[in-house]
Amino acid sequence: MTPAEDATQRPDSELPGYAAPGLSAPPAGPAAGVAAGVPAGPVPGAAPTAPRARSDRELDEDIPYGVRIAASWAWRIGLILLVTGVLVWLLSKISFLIIPVMVAALLAGLLSPVTRWLRRRRVPNGAAVAITLLGFIGVIAGALALVGRQLTAGFGELWSQALTGLQQVQTWLADGPLHLTAAQIDTYVKEGADALQKNSSSILSGALTFGSTAGHFAAGLLIALFVTIFFLLEGERIWGFLVRLMPRKARPAVNGAGRRGWTSMVSYTRIQMFVAFVDALGIGVGAAIIGVPLALPLGVLVFIGSFIPLVGALVTGAVAVLLALVANGLVNALIMVGIVLLVQQLEGHILQPLVMGKAVSLHPVAVILSVAAGSYLAGIPGALFSVPILAVANSAIRYIAARTWEHDGELAAASPQGAPALAGAGQDPGFREVHRPGADAGTPKGD
Repeated sequence: MTPAEDATQRPDSELPGYAAPGLSAPPAGPAAGVAAGVPAGPVPGAAPTAPRARSDRELDEDIPYGVRIAASWAWRIGLILLVTGVLVWLLSKISFLIIPVMVAALLAGLLSPVTRWLRRRRVPNGAAVAITLLGFIGVIAGALALVGRQLTAGFGELWSQALTGLQQVQTWLADGPLHLTAAQIDTYVKEGADALQKNSSSILSGALTFGSTAGHFAAGLLIALFVTIFFLLEGERIWGFLVRLMPRKARPAVNGAGRRGWTSMVSYTRIQMFVAFVDALGIGVGAAIIGVPLALPLGVLVFIGSFIPLVGALVTGAVAVLLALVANGLVNALIMVGIVLLVQQLEGHILQPLVMGKAVSLHPVAVILSVAAGSYLAGIPGALFSVPILAVANSAIRYIAARTWEHDGELAAASPQGAPALAGAGQDPGFREVHRPGADAGTPKGD
């Protein structure tokens, strides 16, 4: 039998130089002779060979597959969290600008239907924006004036009812299980007054902080009003400029994702206003029926607080219960508790799942967790804007993950729900693209 025929009939594992998968081949030369049972010895004219270094791929094969996958996910998630944390920290340093801009975005989404309706009636763009904003400011000022009159008229009656309630508490302290005498009550009151005097410096610093906060609030309100004007007036050009900062191939995805996120935010704002109106109407009318004073200001307070989903109406409802307790006693307060719980059940089981859930596609658990995280990180502004931000991010991520821009016919049309369109961006005379000759050959228009 020839050597060639013998090699064809022998298995691969018996052939010289065979190496199992994942292992390096046996070294040639003297070491191979030792492995074959041949005495080792120097080969005349052969240079000494160094052991071959294993490649990175071969070293990775020694690590279990699950560990490698977990490590790959770990460093990517860690990098995302790190970048997100740094971004949040940087934004917190300019919160006096970020919060007014976000308020302006919410107002623009809320008022844009009015502006578009006026434009369809052939009202000039500037006049339509002016009419919309002046009408909105007039409605807010009228509501505040009405609430102020109600507070002025009802404060005297509420004060007398509060004094009567205080006397009832003193009577209970004296005749109840505690059996406190008038001298003991006076001693406790005096100790409280002394504690206030000792902490007068802290109270003064708190008052100064409140004054500084009020000044920042006024400045932020002016910034929000100014930005709202330009969002309504030139929103298309602003959005088009931002989209054109992206690479050309990424513009359709960015444009469509931003458009879809804007639609979700506008839907959230309008539906949350409807939910707040239902909460305010239920609690305010219930308070008026059972004789709780200041029912109208209480309804306005509930309306404002309800813009923080699930939590705001509960807190303002607690204020209503406390007001009923001070003014009308324990039985009236218990009835007010029932009214607040009924309104909360209506919101939680009907309005939130059927109306809000379809508008922003967010589960109630996601809503409450986002409100909790936002309030922990940024206080009241965080609780107010956490759900809109989550709704925008949810819509944008779903749009990009599904590559919807590849078959989205709305990109070339006017933007829905008042979102600025990219089509108007080409009319910006302050932005001109420079193309390298031949760079876009064969590239479809709009990439």
